[in-house]
Amino acid sequence: MQNEQLLQKINSSADLKMLTLEEIKLLAGEIRQLIIDVVSKNGGHLAPNLGVVELTLALHKVFTTPKDKIIWDVGHQSYIHKILTGRKELFPTLRQYHGMSGFPKRKESEHDAFGTGHSSTSISAALGMAVARDLKGEDNNVIAVIGDGSMTGGMAFEALNNAGDLHKKMIVILNDNEMSISKNVGAMSQYLCDLRTGETYNKIKRDVEGWLKGLDFGSDVLSAIERLKGSVKYLMVPSSVFEELGFKYLGPIDGHDLNKLLEVLEAAKHVNGPVLVHVITKKGKGYEPAETSPNKFHGTGPFEIATGKKISDPDAPIAYTEMFGKTLTELAAENEKIVAITAAMPDGTGLNKFAEQYPQRFFDVGIAEQHAVTAAAGMAAEGLKPVVAVYSTFLQRAYDSVLHDICMQNLPVTLCLDRAGIVGDDGYTHHGVFDYAYLRSMPQMTIMAPKDENELRHMLNTALSFDGPITIRYPRGSGVGVDCSEALQQLSIGKGEVLREGEGVCLLAIGSMVAVALQAADVLAEQGIKAGVINLRFAKPLDEELLVQAAKKYSKLVTLEEGVVAGGVGSAVLELLNNKGLLQTTQVLNLGIPDEFVPHGDKKYLFRDIGLDLDSITAKITALVKGAGEIK
Repeated sequence: MQNEQLLQKINSSADLKMLTLEEIKLLAGEIRQLIIDVVSKNGGHLAPNLGVVELTLALHKVFTTPKDKIIWDVGHQSYIHKILTGRKELFPTLRQYHGMSGFPKRKESEHDAFGTGHSSTSISAALGMAVARDLKGEDNNVIAVIGDGSMTGGMAFEALNNAGDLHKKMIVILNDNEMSISKNVGAMSQYLCDLRTGETYNKIKRDVEGWLKGLDFGSDVLSAIERLKGSVKYLMVPSSVFEELGFKYLGPIDGHDLNKLLEVLEAAKHVNGPVLVHVITKKGKGYEPAETSPNKFHGTGPFEIATGKKISDPDAPIAYTEMFGKTLTELAAENEKIVAITAAMPDGTGLNKFAEQYPQRFFDVGIAEQHAVTAAAGMAAEGLKPVVAVYSTFLQRAYDSVLHDICMQNLPVTLCLDRAGIVGDDGYTHHGVFDYAYLRSMPQMTIMAPKDENELRHMLNTALSFDGPITIRYPRGSGVGVDCSEALQQLSIGKGEVLREGEGVCLLAIGSMVAVALQAADVLAEQGIKAGVINLRFAKPLDEELLVQAAKKYSKLVTLEEGVVAGGVGSAVLELLNNKGLLQTTQVLNLGIPDEFVPHGDKKYLFRDIGLDLDSITAKITALVKGAGEIK
């Protein structure tokens, strides 16, 4: 079989099983090139996938899906799995509208045993499947593939603890590449490093084994010396926490050595109980720019293959993320009580410059959002001004910590929610559309959303002077291109601003939807409809005085938010106006994310589909003003 023909002939994992070891090694190169080609055009998670090519090939050589269940933690590294399970022809549509998801999806393929997108869930899901298998009297294998970054999440250890106790037959593949999104931190990272680099232990082990080969002792003595080998291991290397938890530990092994991978996975397959296979891989393997800068190619936009240079608009306004990091660093120079906390994402949240300038005041806690929030509460309780920078979708994992540890104690913690709203290509596991709804239900919480990058500066300045729990949420990507040179201001808590006066109808917008509201007002003006526009600024507390005035002035109000309608800002407006007895004279239309999970794809198509694009919004407002019945 010729090298250039290998990938063409792989339409299922059954085809892979027909290849020789040397052919699989050649196939690995072809798959890497396909991934580089597609991700360079579509964007996606490049470095994580390049690092698991051999591991994925070995898994599909040894195991048979969909009978055997492979659960990918987070799932951003599942591209090779998808290529090998009948989706090779679909792969060029990766992360595109109506195309292949960048994460495992049960609806997409029977080979995707469990849908993922957030970290540290795989071992729990695998254990649940192993329990179900045994109760049903079946005999399939269950394999969880989890990165060392995900092992910093507490849920992974909860699952390991339970799995060791239940002693179900299951395999955990620990894909150790010393990275999550940024470089891993913490004691677990150091522990795994010790396992990887226990050279003293390995040398002594080799010496003891050589000595044993030259002796002719009885079985009892050999057994005793075998125990000696074990004691040497425990003296020279930290005892295996995995073995203490009830897992048979195999490794560490080279995750790019197909021979060794196949040998060890075959052995793991026959262990009657939980087994952990520790695999060492290199993130970005096979593409020099990704090997050199794996954090930059963890999740990437389009790039030039020859140079690795990102393809971007040099004239684009500063991104909200960058503006946040820049402003926080400036404020920290004036207030030494300001500290910054992130959950394994200093680059993604814009805190890298803060970390460089104030390393003693920067804390990366690993993929542990719950811990990040409660640690921030502890810092605030002792007089510091902690800022927790986290993606909106990931703060969901720390819901109880925000409620119980921050709000109940009314502690001055600032939560900065990046990627709030529709994020596009990553899809429904990453859309940050629920934060308005769940945060506004928490007593003591204040919630802001800037209309542009300059207002973000003022909101961060305001938050760090506020004595209580406060949240700022802002979208992914570039700002709107406004002047950001003015001095920082203190905003009045719970006060909005009138941007445009109108007649008959007023648009009550917040955050990213303010710019859309202004555009809609321009379009409506061309149709003879003079719409007012208010920037709410605050989802909680609402500007009660301004909203009452608007309800009395306008017969129709339209709320616009890039968040779920159910329980969101529009719901808060309805509650307020109802309490004031104003709904009998004022009609309110709530526009936002409908009660459904929004798929992945280009944001312009997603906004169109959910009715939040400019054309849909103006059509709905026109129908409202003209009294065209129920508006959907």
